[in-house]
Amino acid sequence: MKHRSYRGKVSYITDGVGELGREMFYVTIQPDGTRTMRATCELDDDRLLRDVVATVDKEWYPLDAFVRLTSNETTAGSSWFRFTKSMAECEAITAKEGRVHQVFDIDERVRELGTHPVHADAWGLAQVNRNNAGPQAPSLRFSTSTQADGGSGPLLVPSTGRKQRRYIGRETIRVAAGTFEVEHFQDMFPDKPPSELWVTGEDYIPVRVQWSYRKQTYELTELSGDAR
Repeated sequence: MKHRSYRGKVSYITDGVGELGREMFYVTIQPDGTRTMRATCELDDDRLLRDVVATVDKEWYPLDAFVRLTSNETTAGSSWFRFTKSMAECEAITAKEGRVHQVFDIDERVRELGTHPVHADAWGLAQVNRNNAGPQAPSLRFSTSTQADGGSGPLLVPSTGRKQRRYIGRETIRVAAGTFEVEHFQDMFPDKPPSELWVTGEDYIPVRVQWSYRKQTYELTELSGDAR
């Protein structure tokens, strides 16, 4: 088999408390640049368990995804998502909404799907222009939840225009997984404080994310395999 792969863990650290969640991810990259992430997210304080499988092409455009959400030890929903040049589609069964089929006709390809793992959020930074120091609005974007912790749905939620990004520059930082050369970005929201993101390499691996709104820091604590 010719694909490469890597795996790791991100710890969710709540200010003044410590680790109250974690994310385990395993990513495979095919020779044509298609990459698939399998992530399990555990949020102890919110009592959420999220399983995500998401695939993007070599240019980081979403192709398809599956999200299963458990809340308070009870299934909240499971959903499948698919994207083409003209359509965004979701097939879902949720405890709140029941059986749902969504279809959005689109004029451009979906640039990003926010499935809520930290590593998936970092993938969205691939579209940021490093030569532009000002805020940049992402192109067509969807999310799977209306909540900051990803605790609703999962459904297909248009979220274009609700977030802007800014490139800060290159830095070196040390976390439990080691010392990394990183690129620093900001996510800016109309109704929430900005979040700070530090990612490394061509795989956009999250090394540290800080968001005062959630009073949390997300840090890379384990990394192995052929990450670049």
